[in-house]
Amino acid sequence: MFWCAFVVFFLALGNELHLSHATEVSVNNTENKLCLYANLMVNFTVTYEVGVNKSETVLFVLPENVTTEGSICNNTTSTLKLGFGDGHSWAVEFTKDNKTYQVDSIVFTYNLNDSSVFTNSTSNETKSVTAKPRITNVGVDTYYSCKSENVQRVESVTQTLYDVTLQAFVTNGSKSDTDTVCTADLTSTTVAPTTTVTTTAAPTSTPTPTLPTPTTGNYSIAPDFNSTACLMATFGLRIGFKQGDKVETINLVPSATEVGGACGVNSSILILTSDTIDIMFTFSNDSKKFHLHALNVTVKPATGVAVVAANTNMSIWVAAVGSSYMCNKEQTLTVTETLTLYTFKLRVQPFGVEKGEFATAEDCGDDTTGSWLVPIAVGVALAVLILIVLIAYFIGRKRNQGSSYEHF
Repeated sequence: MFWCAFVVFFLALGNELHLSHATEVSVNNTENKLCLYANLMVNFTVTYEVGVNKSETVLFVLPENVTTEGSICNNTTSTLKLGFGDGHSWAVEFTKDNKTYQVDSIVFTYNLNDSSVFTNSTSNETKSVTAKPRITNVGVDTYYSCKSENVQRVESVTQTLYDVTLQAFVTNGSKSDTDTVCTADLTSTTVAPTTTVTTTAAPTSTPTPTLPTPTTGNYSIAPDFNSTACLMATFGLRIGFKQGDKVETINLVPSATEVGGACGVNSSILILTSDTIDIMFTFSNDSKKFHLHALNVTVKPATGVAVVAANTNMSIWVAAVGSSYMCNKEQTLTVTETLTLYTFKLRVQPFGVEKGEFATAEDCGDDTTGSWLVPIAVGVALAVLILIVLIAYFIGRKRNQGSSYEHF
């Protein structure tokens, strides 16, 4: 067994929001050779007790400052352990056979006595939850790659992993250039390259059917089963995505969608998961205004490659904290060059929800612009009418004066 004696770690911030850290860690063994590598993003949501039959949910991430004390490199087992904050840690357990390795478990340990994270907690315990992610059959001397979200829910804890790169049992002292891609990022079935099939008849093409307007879904997040909503959203959602040179569209079906997420003081998350679409909305609160800051989207079409897109530097759906944002008209949101969102009859309030009801709405620019068109048009028409009346009056008066002069 090789205990890690030398550790080099460095972290790159995705952007200014604390929910977008990309944590890159390199662990060396006693021979000063790389034995473990990770570059990933992890969000945590934890529900904890703050009083009798009362709980709160906090949202935080794997932070910038971590330690790797307790990380272990061995021939058949390895552990990557990242410590942070006041008594928190996140540990990944690996095992290896002859040709492949896998993640057996992820152990997240959190200290409820850390008041900087768990405000007003009635407990000072340190708790641990163990998740069993499906990270298997990773080829030796390759790294595991998965851009899609991997959501692990255990008891009162939700861990969301995305943009993950992991390599254990490094044998040549440097990270491999070859990857083992997760199933979510791969095709659901093997599809040959698109070809044109010709017959004795003239070739025909079937036009892509026009999708109906998406069904409006109502989504909400509550701290626990006994609480009213702390985040509310209602909208219809369509996603346009590229498959090679072809653009396809798909609607989110509310009745086949699971809702998850968490409410925080400065950040709130809404996660929608179906067989075909996984999407995470991240909202930011600067105490005066809230806005949609980040989108992480995975589309899993019936055929073809899964499309993964993320944009963590957005500033849309802006409204005052304590109000809701509304846009009844269709909105087009370009997430990346390969993926676009279309929303219909949108209304969202990620902070300051009271009694499970939307607060007064601030309309989007399109709605506001549309609402001003009618009064502006009426005002212009009235101005023109007044001008015509004045011209007619002066013309009539001049004629009357001319007639009086000739008569005299």
